[in-house]
Amino acid sequence: MAPVAVPVQPDTGHSSPPDDGGPRHIRKGLGIAVSSTKTLIHNPQLFWFTLLAGLVLAGHLIVQGILVSFSMNDRTDLIGSPFVAFAVELPTVFCLLVVWAGLVLSLSGNNGSPASFWRGLRQAKNHVLPLAGWSVVVAGAGTLVFYAGWTLASLSIPAWFHTFDIYGNVYLFLSNVFGQYPFSWSLNPDVLAAYLPGGAVSGSGSGFPNAFIQTLVFSAINVLLVLLTLFVVPLLVLEKTRLKDAVYRSFALAKKIRGALAGCILCLGLVLFAVSLTFLLFRFTGISTVEVARGITTISSSRPGDAWIALGLLYSLALSGFTLIIATVGGIASLDLYRYAKTREETK
Repeated sequence: MAPVAVPVQPDTGHSSPPDDGGPRHIRKGLGIAVSSTKTLIHNPQLFWFTLLAGLVLAGHLIVQGILVSFSMNDRTDLIGSPFVAFAVELPTVFCLLVVWAGLVLSLSGNNGSPASFWRGLRQAKNHVLPLAGWSVVVAGAGTLVFYAGWTLASLSIPAWFHTFDIYGNVYLFLSNVFGQYPFSWSLNPDVLAAYLPGGAVSGSGSGFPNAFIQTLVFSAINVLLVLLTLFVVPLLVLEKTRLKDAVYRSFALAKKIRGALAGCILCLGLVLFAVSLTFLLFRFTGISTVEVARGITTISSSRPGDAWIALGLLYSLALSGFTLIIATVGGIASLDLYRYAKTREETK
Protein backbone atom coordinates (compact mmCIF):
# COMPACT_ATOMS: atom_id res chain seq x y z
CA MET A 1 0.00 0.00 0.00
CA ALA A 2 1.25 3.43 -0.87
CA PRO A 3 1.85 5.78 2.10
CA VAL A 4 -0.69 8.49 2.61
CA ALA A 5 0.64 11.84 1.47
CA VAL A 6 0.06 14.81 3.71
CA PRO A 7 -0.65 17.93 1.68
CA VAL A 8 1.85 20.70 2.30
CA GLN A 9 1.26 24.32 1.41
CA PRO A 10 3.83 25.51 -1.13
CA ASP A 11 6.31 28.15 -0.09
CA THR A 12 5.10 31.33 -1.69
CA GLY A 13 7.94 33.45 -0.33
CA HIS A 14 5.59 35.59 1.73
CA SER A 15 6.35 36.40 5.34
CA SER A 16 4.45 34.81 8.19
CA PRO A 17 1.30 36.63 9.31
CA PRO A 18 2.01 39.33 11.88
CA ASP A 19 1.48 38.64 15.55
CA ASP A 20 -1.36 41.04 16.23
CA GLY A 21 -2.12 39.70 19.68
CA GLY A 22 -5.08 37.66 18.47
CA PRO A 23 -6.41 34.48 20.11
CA ARG A 24 -4.24 32.20 17.97
CA HIS A 25 -1.04 33.89 19.05
CA ILE A 26 -2.14 34.04 22.68
CA ARG A 27 -2.77 30.28 22.56
CA LYS A 28 0.78 29.90 21.27
CA GLY A 29 2.03 31.67 24.39
CA LEU A 30 -0.10 29.42 26.58
CA GLY A 31 1.40 26.40 24.83
CA ILE A 32 4.92 27.69 25.47
CA ALA A 33 4.12 28.09 29.18
CA VAL A 34 2.83 24.50 29.33
CA SER A 35 5.79 23.08 27.39
CA SER A 36 8.23 24.98 29.63
CA THR A 37 6.59 23.39 32.67
CA LYS A 38 7.06 19.95 31.09
CA THR A 39 10.69 20.79 30.37
CA LEU A 40 11.25 21.57 34.04
CA ILE A 41 9.57 18.34 35.12
CA HIS A 42 11.68 16.25 32.72
CA ASN A 43 14.91 18.03 33.75
CA PRO A 44 15.10 18.00 37.57
CA GLN A 45 18.59 19.54 37.46
CA LEU A 46 16.97 22.83 36.50
CA PHE A 47 15.59 23.09 40.03
CA TRP A 48 19.11 24.20 40.98
CA PHE A 49 18.14 27.49 39.33
CA THR A 50 15.18 27.68 41.71
CA LEU A 51 17.41 27.09 44.73
CA LEU A 52 20.16 29.51 43.72
CA ALA A 53 17.68 32.26 42.85
CA GLY A 54 16.04 31.76 46.23
CA LEU A 55 19.38 32.03 48.02
CA VAL A 56 20.19 35.26 46.18
CA LEU A 57 16.85 36.79 47.17
CA ALA A 58 17.29 35.56 50.74
CA GLY A 59 20.64 37.36 50.88
CA HIS A 60 18.97 40.48 49.55
CA LEU A 61 16.34 40.19 52.28
CA ILE A 62 19.00 39.88 54.99
CA VAL A 63 20.80 43.01 53.75
CA GLN A 64 17.51 44.91 53.58
CA GLY A 65 16.75 43.83 57.14
CA ILE A 66 20.10 45.14 58.35
CA LEU A 67 19.53 48.48 56.61
CA VAL A 68 16.03 48.83 58.04
CA SER A 69 17.30 47.95 61.51
CA PHE A 70 20.02 50.61 61.32
CA SER A 71 17.52 53.14 60.00
CA MET A 72 15.13 52.47 62.90
CA ASN A 73 17.68 52.34 65.71
CA ASP A 74 20.20 54.97 64.57
CA ARG A 75 17.70 57.32 62.90
CA THR A 76 19.69 57.21 59.66
CA ASP A 77 17.69 56.87 56.49
CA LEU A 78 19.95 54.29 54.82
CA ILE A 79 17.06 52.62 53.02
CA GLY A 80 16.16 55.93 51.37
CA SER A 81 19.65 56.60 49.99
CA PRO A 82 19.92 55.95 46.23
CA PHE A 83 23.60 55.06 46.58
CA VAL A 84 22.89 52.44 49.23
CA ALA A 85 19.95 51.13 47.22
CA PHE A 86 22.14 50.77 44.12
CA ALA A 87 24.91 49.08 46.13
CA VAL A 88 22.37 46.51 47.38
CA GLU A 89 20.62 46.11 44.05
CA LEU A 90 23.68 45.63 41.83
CA PRO A 91 25.07 42.34 43.27
CA THR A 92 21.55 40.92 43.53
CA VAL A 93 20.76 41.66 39.89
CA PHE A 94 24.18 40.43 38.72
CA CYS A 95 23.85 37.09 40.52
CA LEU A 96 20.33 36.57 39.19
CA LEU A 97 21.41 37.37 35.62
CA VAL A 98 24.34 34.95 35.82
CA VAL A 99 22.07 32.19 37.12
CA TRP A 100 19.55 32.98 34.37
CA ALA A 101 22.31 32.86 31.76
CA GLY A 102 23.33 29.45 33.11
CA LEU A 103 19.75 28.25 32.70
CA VAL A 104 19.60 29.49 29.09
CA LEU A 105 22.96 27.96 28.18
CA SER A 106 22.12 24.61 29.79
CA LEU A 107 18.94 24.34 27.72
CA SER A 108 20.41 25.61 24.45
CA GLY A 109 23.16 22.99 24.28
CA ASN A 110 21.49 19.81 25.52
CA ASN A 111 20.60 18.46 22.02
CA GLY A 112 17.68 16.46 23.34
CA SER A 113 19.55 15.01 26.32
CA PRO A 114 18.76 15.99 29.93
CA ALA A 115 19.93 19.53 30.55
CA SER A 116 22.93 20.01 32.86
CA PHE A 117 22.41 23.24 34.76
CA TRP A 118 25.92 23.27 36.23
CA ARG A 119 27.47 22.93 32.79
CA GLY A 120 25.47 25.94 31.64
CA LEU A 121 26.47 27.86 34.75
CA ARG A 122 30.15 27.14 34.04
CA GLN A 123 29.67 28.42 30.50
CA ALA A 124 28.06 31.59 31.83
CA LYS A 125 31.41 32.71 33.27
CA ASN A 126 32.53 33.39 29.68
CA HIS A 127 29.88 36.11 29.49
CA VAL A 128 30.53 37.82 32.81
CA LEU A 129 31.51 41.19 31.33
CA PRO A 130 28.37 41.77 29.20
CA LEU A 131 26.21 40.44 32.02
CA ALA A 132 27.93 42.82 34.45
CA GLY A 133 27.26 45.73 32.09
CA TRP A 134 23.61 44.78 31.81
CA SER A 135 23.43 44.42 35.61
CA VAL A 136 24.58 48.02 36.00
CA VAL A 137 21.85 49.19 33.62
CA VAL A 138 19.08 47.18 35.29
CA ALA A 139 20.21 48.04 38.82
CA GLY A 140 20.50 51.71 37.92
CA ALA A 141 17.03 51.80 36.36
CA GLY A 142 15.55 49.87 39.27
CA THR A 143 17.17 52.22 41.79
CA LEU A 144 15.78 55.27 39.99
CA VAL A 145 12.27 53.83 39.99
CA PHE A 146 12.53 52.77 43.64
CA TYR A 147 14.05 56.05 44.82
CA ALA A 148 11.50 58.12 42.91
CA GLY A 149 8.69 56.21 44.62
CA TRP A 150 10.41 56.46 47.99
CA THR A 151 10.78 60.23 47.60
CA LEU A 152 7.14 60.70 46.60
CA ALA A 153 6.03 58.63 49.58
CA SER A 154 7.78 61.04 51.94
CA LEU A 155 6.23 64.16 50.37
CA SER A 156 2.82 65.72 50.81
CA ILE A 157 1.20 65.16 47.46
CA PRO A 158 -2.40 65.72 46.36
CA ALA A 159 -4.82 62.87 46.96
CA TRP A 160 -5.57 62.47 43.26
CA PHE A 161 -1.86 61.76 42.57
CA HIS A 162 -1.93 58.57 44.65
CA THR A 163 -3.72 56.88 41.76
CA PHE A 164 -0.51 57.19 39.71
CA ASP A 165 1.85 56.46 42.61
CA ILE A 166 2.84 52.91 41.59
CA TYR A 167 5.42 52.51 44.35
CA GLY A 168 3.05 53.72 47.06
CA ASN A 169 0.19 51.55 45.85
CA VAL A 170 2.35 48.43 45.66
CA TYR A 171 3.80 49.13 49.10
CA LEU A 172 0.34 49.67 50.60
CA PHE A 173 -1.02 46.51 48.96
CA LEU A 174 1.86 44.37 50.24
CA SER A 175 1.60 45.91 53.71
CA ASN A 176 -2.08 44.98 53.86
CA VAL A 177 -1.43 41.45 52.62
CA PHE A 178 1.41 40.76 55.03
CA GLY A 179 -0.61 42.19 57.87
CA GLN A 180 -2.98 39.23 57.48
CA TYR A 181 -2.73 35.80 59.00
CA PRO A 182 -0.74 33.60 58.34
CA PHE A 183 1.96 36.03 57.16
CA SER A 184 1.51 38.38 60.12
CA TRP A 185 2.56 35.63 62.53
CA SER A 186 4.81 33.32 60.54
CA LEU A 187 6.93 36.07 58.92
CA ASN A 188 6.98 38.65 61.72
CA PRO A 189 9.56 38.01 64.46
CA ASP A 190 8.56 41.27 66.15
CA VAL A 191 5.09 39.90 66.84
CA LEU A 192 6.40 36.55 68.04
CA ALA A 193 8.96 38.19 70.32
CA ALA A 194 6.25 40.31 71.91
CA TYR A 195 4.59 37.17 73.25
CA LEU A 196 7.72 35.46 74.55
CA PRO A 197 8.43 35.67 78.31
CA GLY A 198 10.15 39.00 78.78
CA GLY A 199 9.85 39.66 75.04
CA ALA A 200 10.28 42.95 73.28
CA VAL A 201 7.54 45.51 73.12
CA SER A 202 5.58 45.50 69.88
CA GLY A 203 7.05 47.80 67.26
CA SER A 204 10.54 47.99 68.78
CA GLY A 205 11.97 44.97 67.02
CA SER A 206 13.99 44.40 63.90
CA GLY A 207 11.65 45.92 61.33
CA PHE A 208 11.69 42.62 59.44
CA PRO A 209 8.21 43.11 57.88
CA ASN A 210 9.30 46.39 56.33
CA ALA A 211 12.50 44.77 55.01
CA PHE A 212 10.47 41.93 53.53
CA ILE A 213 8.12 44.34 51.78
CA GLN A 214 11.03 46.44 50.49
CA THR A 215 12.59 43.27 49.05
CA LEU A 216 9.33 42.41 47.31
CA VAL A 217 9.05 45.92 45.90
CA PHE A 218 12.60 45.66 44.54
CA SER A 219 11.77 42.25 43.08
CA ALA A 220 8.61 43.59 41.44
CA ILE A 221 10.59 46.41 39.82
CA ASN A 222 13.22 43.95 38.57
CA VAL A 223 10.57 41.63 37.14
CA LEU A 224 9.01 44.54 35.28
CA LEU A 225 12.38 45.58 33.82
CA VAL A 226 13.15 41.99 32.83
CA LEU A 227 9.80 41.59 31.07
CA LEU A 228 10.42 44.79 29.13
CA THR A 229 13.82 43.50 27.97
CA LEU A 230 13.19 39.75 28.03
CA PHE A 231 15.57 38.69 25.26
CA VAL A 232 18.66 40.68 26.25
CA VAL A 233 20.23 37.79 28.18
CA PRO A 234 19.67 35.19 25.41
CA LEU A 235 21.10 37.63 22.87
CA LEU A 236 24.15 38.32 25.03
CA VAL A 237 25.04 34.69 25.76
CA LEU A 238 23.82 32.89 22.62
CA GLU A 239 24.61 35.38 19.87
CA LYS A 240 27.24 37.40 21.75
CA THR A 241 25.52 40.59 20.69
CA ARG A 242 26.76 43.92 21.94
CA LEU A 243 24.76 45.28 24.85
CA LYS A 244 23.31 48.26 23.01
CA ASP A 245 22.29 46.14 20.02
CA ALA A 246 20.90 43.44 22.32
CA VAL A 247 18.53 45.95 23.92
CA TYR A 248 17.27 47.19 20.55
CA ARG A 249 16.87 43.68 19.16
CA SER A 250 15.10 42.53 22.30
CA PHE A 251 12.39 45.15 21.77
CA ALA A 252 12.15 44.22 18.08
CA LEU A 253 11.82 40.49 18.79
CA ALA A 254 9.26 41.07 21.53
CA LYS A 255 7.19 43.16 19.12
CA LYS A 256 7.12 40.31 16.60
CA ILE A 257 5.57 37.91 19.14
CA ARG A 258 3.67 40.29 21.40
CA GLY A 259 0.58 38.06 21.39
CA ALA A 260 2.48 34.92 22.34
CA LEU A 261 4.49 36.87 24.91
CA ALA A 262 1.33 38.26 26.48
CA GLY A 263 -0.28 34.81 26.54
CA CYS A 264 2.72 33.23 28.29
CA ILE A 265 2.97 35.99 30.91
CA LEU A 266 -0.79 35.89 31.46
CA CYS A 267 -0.75 32.12 31.97
CA LEU A 268 2.08 32.12 34.52
CA GLY A 269 0.72 35.20 36.27
CA LEU A 270 -2.77 33.76 36.65
CA VAL A 271 -1.43 30.48 38.00
CA LEU A 272 0.65 32.29 40.62
CA PHE A 273 -2.23 34.61 41.51
CA ALA A 274 -4.69 31.72 41.88
CA VAL A 275 -2.33 29.78 44.14
CA SER A 276 -1.55 32.85 46.27
CA LEU A 277 -5.26 33.35 46.94
CA THR A 278 -5.23 30.17 49.02
CA PHE A 279 -4.05 32.30 51.97
CA LEU A 280 -7.68 33.45 52.24
CA LEU A 281 -8.54 30.00 53.58
CA PHE A 282 -6.80 30.97 56.81
CA ARG A 283 -9.40 33.68 57.35
CA PHE A 284 -11.89 30.96 58.30
CA THR A 285 -9.80 30.20 61.38
CA GLY A 286 -11.20 33.29 63.11
CA ILE A 287 -7.72 34.65 63.89
CA SER A 288 -7.68 38.43 63.60
CA THR A 289 -5.15 40.42 61.67
CA VAL A 290 -1.96 42.05 62.84
CA GLU A 291 -1.52 45.47 61.28
CA VAL A 292 1.94 46.33 59.98
CA ALA A 293 2.76 49.79 58.63
CA ARG A 294 6.32 50.85 57.78
CA GLY A 295 7.88 48.56 60.34
CA ILE A 296 5.51 49.57 63.18
CA THR A 297 3.55 46.56 64.37
CA THR A 298 0.17 46.84 66.07
CA ILE A 299 -1.13 43.64 67.63
CA SER A 300 -4.91 43.42 67.45
CA SER A 301 -5.50 39.73 68.14
CA SER A 302 -4.81 37.03 70.64
CA ARG A 303 -1.92 34.70 70.00
CA PRO A 304 -2.89 31.69 67.87
CA GLY A 305 -1.80 28.23 68.90
CA ASP A 306 1.67 26.95 68.14
CA ALA A 307 0.25 24.54 65.57
CA TRP A 308 -1.38 27.40 63.67
CA ILE A 309 1.85 29.42 63.71
CA ALA A 310 3.82 26.41 62.43
CA LEU A 311 1.22 25.80 59.73
CA GLY A 312 1.41 29.43 58.67
CA LEU A 313 5.19 29.25 58.45
CA LEU A 314 5.06 26.09 56.34
CA TYR A 315 2.48 27.69 54.07
CA SER A 316 4.62 30.82 53.65
CA LEU A 317 7.66 28.72 52.74
CA ALA A 318 5.61 26.62 50.31
CA LEU A 319 4.19 29.73 48.62
CA SER A 320 7.68 31.23 48.32
CA GLY A 321 8.99 28.01 46.80
CA PHE A 322 6.12 27.86 44.34
CA THR A 323 6.81 31.46 43.30
CA LEU A 324 10.44 30.54 42.58
CA ILE A 325 9.29 27.52 40.55
CA ILE A 326 7.06 29.79 38.46
CA ALA A 327 10.11 32.04 37.97
CA THR A 328 12.07 28.99 36.77
CA VAL A 329 9.33 28.11 34.30
CA GLY A 330 9.44 31.73 33.13
CA GLY A 331 13.19 31.50 32.60
CA ILE A 332 12.72 28.38 30.46
CA ALA A 333 9.87 30.04 28.58
CA SER A 334 12.08 33.04 27.79
CA LEU A 335 14.33 30.77 25.70
CA ASP A 336 11.35 29.17 23.95
CA LEU A 337 9.90 32.59 23.20
CA TYR A 338 13.29 33.75 21.92
CA ARG A 339 13.49 30.78 19.54
CA TYR A 340 9.93 31.42 18.38
CA ALA A 341 10.73 35.09 17.74
CA LYS A 342 13.87 34.13 15.81
CA THR A 343 11.84 31.73 13.66
CA ARG A 344 9.33 34.43 12.81
CA GLU A 345 12.18 36.85 12.09
CA GLU A 346 13.80 34.39 9.65
CA THR A 347 10.54 33.89 7.75
CA LYS A 348 10.44 37.54 6.83
